[in-house]
Amino acid sequence: MQSDHVDEIVEQWKSQRPDLDTSGMAIIGRLSRLDKQIRPILDEVFARHGLESWEFDVLATLLRAGEPHQLTPGQLLESTMITSGAMTNRIDRLEQRGLINRAKSTSDRRQVLVTLTEAGRVIVDTAVSDHADNERRIVAALSTRQQEQLIALLRNLHLSVAKHPSLPDRTPSNERRSHSSESGGPVLRQQS
Repeated sequence: MQSDHVDEIVEQWKSQRPDLDTSGMAIIGRLSRLDKQIRPILDEVFARHGLESWEFDVLATLLRAGEPHQLTPGQLLESTMITSGAMTNRIDRLEQRGLINRAKSTSDRRQVLVTLTEAGRVIVDTAVSDHADNERRIVAALSTRQQEQLIALLRNLHLSVAKHPSLPDRTPSNERRSHSSESGGPVLRQQS
């Protein structure tokens, strides 16, 4: 098996501090490096559609919601890991671009609804196809079985970290509703 830079770091620690358990470093180091490597590849696809990653996230969340592609700011906030002030700023910017509309609910005037415009739907519908193709290319080095195993392992790690007592629970509520799968792990709804 070919080694990578994280293997070198772990070996250096084993040499300098043989008492350290570096198993966490071997995993977290790779996750961190992968994020840094993958983020520009994803951003390149979003940019081809005139979007930044945060814009894609909000628009894709509205598209996934189904007709009429409408959610409250609170529902949008629940699907992200940002503050309410940041969400307000994002909604403002997307509204200025004509990709969403914001209006009072007809059933409850105290409630604001954010709706995907036709222009927003067209952009995100095309972008999500290219995004899915891009992500498939990124993971193509793994067999289908390896991908399934990695999905299950990362899901378990994600849920464990989200429930860690020293960290705030950042798991969106729709992910907290889980069911048993054949592998014994929870089955989650895909976020974006």
